[in-house]
Amino acid sequence: MKYILKAMLMPALALPMMLASCETDNDSNPTLDVSQATSFVLNVPGNAANNTYDLVNGERLNLTCSQPNYGGVPYVTDYHVQVSLKSDFSAYKELATSYQTATLPVDASEVNAAMIELFQEENPDTDYPNSPCPLYVRLRAHLYAMETGECMSNVITLPSVLATYRAPQAELPTELFVVGSDIQNAWSSWKATAPVYGIAGQFFTMIYASANSQFKWGLFNNDWRGYDRIKTYDDQANAGVHEAANDGNIQIDNPGWYTLLFESEIVGSSVQFTLHIYPAAAYIIGATTDGDWTDANSISQMTAPADQSGLWESPAFTGSGELRAYIKIPGHSWWTTEFTLHNGNLYWRTVDIPNNWAENVGAEYSVSCGAGQKLYVDFNNMTGEVK
Repeated sequence: MKYILKAMLMPALALPMMLASCETDNDSNPTLDVSQATSFVLNVPGNAANNTYDLVNGERLNLTCSQPNYGGVPYVTDYHVQVSLKSDFSAYKELATSYQTATLPVDASEVNAAMIELFQEENPDTDYPNSPCPLYVRLRAHLYAMETGECMSNVITLPSVLATYRAPQAELPTELFVVGSDIQNAWSSWKATAPVYGIAGQFFTMIYASANSQFKWGLFNNDWRGYDRIKTYDDQANAGVHEAANDGNIQIDNPGWYTLLFESEIVGSSVQFTLHIYPAAAYIIGATTDGDWTDANSISQMTAPADQSGLWESPAFTGSGELRAYIKIPGHSWWTTEFTLHNGNLYWRTVDIPNNWAENVGAEYSVSCGAGQKLYVDFNNMTGEVK
């Protein structure tokens, strides 16, 4: 049988169950009194001070305790194990398995998982260290199948416990959102960024930032990630990006329109992010420019409004045909950040378009344009029209 001590086998310390029976029915019989169950004793394993508990190479962590005082009545008690990496239990996990005896063969895998979760909640995007650390343990007890008579044990310290992180296959994110002081409805709208077509784990969006504007980001709504969750910043727009004082937001000091490119990569067992900040630029191309397919041609560049309340405006179309437009990101081909209009909303390219939107995506995603018309886009609210 395997045990979870690296230095020696761990003896099973057992405290006899408090069993009683009444041979006679008289006034000396004990009476249930949950008011007396204010605490009970969790014992420190006798060899805890000199050994390392290796959780992934063992099956169980053997604990023993006294029974709460329920007025001398030996009712069956539920014991729940709680563990923490902090002596004050300011953050802790309660294990899924409960026990009904004062000898608890605690599932080592549950303890291992709880230690990993506690560490990662305090240290996101950081690999779990491959070294033992102290673990603090206590028990919560109550009468079996009833939430009455609840009380807590003392806290014991296991000085050297080795948890091992077994990473799931790390995956690049498939969505990314931004929220902030100048983004749609301030601090309440989670604006979806667009995936860079053909490059997994890259997302982009265009924002206007007033002076000292702040924002956060996340992989889902209400995933409030701040400055410290970005590994590397690449400010190529002189935006003046830094961490905001006190709240951990990403702050941009210099007002203007910016394109944000979030780039993710798998490093070890975690996903790390780089944020590139570029001057915002958008263009039309193709049929509406009289068949000119030059990437980032200055004569086809859209004009930015004064702030996020205005519309970006294209040059007047010099040709007729299907709309092709894009946000320009340095180092990326125009078609990786292309968009069209669908029911008045911006729709970002996610498939190969060897011919055109009408043939390769659908007629409803194809916008027919005439010479002399213009494209107007609200990049803050992700809407647009041709007129």
